[in-house]
Amino acid sequence: MTASFPEILLGYEFVETGDGQHEALLCRQTGQIYWRSEASDLEEPENELPDDIEDSEKYIAIPGKKELGLGKPLVLDFAREFLPDDSDEVRYIFSKRGAYQKFRALVTRRNVLDRWYEFQSKATERALREWCEYHSIEVVG
Repeated sequence: MTASFPEILLGYEFVETGDGQHEALLCRQTGQIYWRSEASDLEEPENELPDDIEDSEKYIAIPGKKELGLGKPLVLDFAREFLPDDSDEVRYIFSKRGAYQKFRALVTRRNVLDRWYEFQSKATERALREWCEYHSIEVVG
C-alpha cells in the first residue's frame, strides 16, 4: 500500500492539535486518510467515514508525538545538544506542569527557537517515516 507522506504528516498534525479529541485513520488498502474528532463534526461528504472504520486490520491510527517518542525525550535530546548549560533547568522545567510554555520561553531567551523548530521538524519526519516503514506503509513525497 502506498500513501502520501505529506498527508500522513497532516494527519499527525491534526492528531496533535486535538488535545486527545482528534484522530486520523489511514486505510491500509487505499492509503486514504479519514479524519474524525470528538470536538466537532467533520463528517462532510468528502470525509464521510466508512462503515468499517473500526476494523483495525483495515485502518491504522496515525500516532501522536507521545507514541512516537517526540515529547519530553526529544526536548531533553535538544537540550543536551544545543543547551548543554541549561540541561538541568530543562529537566526541572519538565518535571512540572506548563513545561512547554516555559521551555519555549527558555529557547526564546537563548535565541535558539528556530533551531528548536527545525530539530523538532526533522525528528518528527524521521519518526513518522520509521513508523510507516514499521507498518509496511510505502510513502511517496
